[in-house]
Amino acid sequence: MTGQQRKNAGFGRFFVCAAALFIFAIPTPADAQSFVESRQSASSAALKLVDFAVDSNAKLDLQAVGALIDAVLEKKSVRKAELPKIRKASGAYYEYDLNVGFTDFLQYSYSRQVPSALTSPASLRYSLWRTNGSKSQLLPERWMLPADPAQPLVIRGIQRDGITPDLTTEVYYEYDLLRALILLQYKGRNVLISVSKQVDVSDVGKKGFILSDDDWNYLYTDEVGSAKAGLGWVKSYIYDFFAVGVYVEADSSPSTIRCGVFQWIRAGWSGINFAQSDHVIKGIERHARNTKSILESPKLPPAAELAGIYRRLGALPTEDLSRRYAALIQARQDLAVVSGRIRKKDMRKQDDFTDTSRQQMIEALMLEYFKVVLGKSSPLGKRLALAVQ
Repeated sequence: MTGQQRKNAGFGRFFVCAAALFIFAIPTPADAQSFVESRQSASSAALKLVDFAVDSNAKLDLQAVGALIDAVLEKKSVRKAELPKIRKASGAYYEYDLNVGFTDFLQYSYSRQVPSALTSPASLRYSLWRTNGSKSQLLPERWMLPADPAQPLVIRGIQRDGITPDLTTEVYYEYDLLRALILLQYKGRNVLISVSKQVDVSDVGKKGFILSDDDWNYLYTDEVGSAKAGLGWVKSYIYDFFAVGVYVEADSSPSTIRCGVFQWIRAGWSGINFAQSDHVIKGIERHARNTKSILESPKLPPAAELAGIYRRLGALPTEDLSRRYAALIQARQDLAVVSGRIRKKDMRKQDDFTDTSRQQMIEALMLEYFKVVLGKSSPLGKRLALAVQ
């Protein structure tokens, strides 16, 4: 067979496979209409909960809550989908299962004793929860399920997030979120609903580097723009972000949680939204993949053990904490130089970290400890990463 014949045969196989996928992926007109209506209905219910998170005086719409939970639990042939644009933001839905007990999930992911960035290390650089007025609370040290199934527990707060570099542009952002966590029982199942709404436009996007996404190694600079060729000039922002995560016990097993995430984002530059639904899906997939690998790991330490390490780091004198953090940044920069991502002359000086908050330093060092415990490598090396034991 000649080169051209092989090329033609390859195209033929591609079109046969593509045609088969097309036949099986396209629903009937009635199914398509039902699918569209279902997504629109779920999006409307999610938006009601977003508005609830924004207005601390709003009453929880239990009908919208039930509609969202039912939408997550219903059987689907596809577990990810584009959602209708809302407020000029591109949206998507993504669904996955976590093989972990419900109370363990709460304790690892939403406790003030364990940094939430630990279970979202490919998405969050840090996450700082604080109260916001008389109707907000600190995250619980230990979650207690509501005694009355008819009375959901609602916890409100405001959260400052710094995120990891974006997969496409390697830009990273920081912004504030209004948060509402809703814990309830629904048809005999325990459910947590996590609602987020960006408060204002994010800080300007800055240049970051993904050194190893699988090992959660990133480098952050203070330079505005992107490390990607042709985008160094970009002054980008996340103009708006809102999301509703539904986490409900599956009926097949008490140690399985069905997770459904409805998320919208409007981001770009010059006021133009360049975010697309497939970008949203990739971002949620990235989070889900890493969260699963952590919470389902046989090496995952008990939450109480992580809480003890967190307290020890928090008790370190500022001078000691700053010294350890500077060593971590130096190790990341060395890794970036070795991998060819930056030049040695572009490395930051040790005194450039004086504006980093204690909490950010603690969360960064906590993650390095966590990596080693889970069997990953740390730029700091095993001995230094475990030095807080």
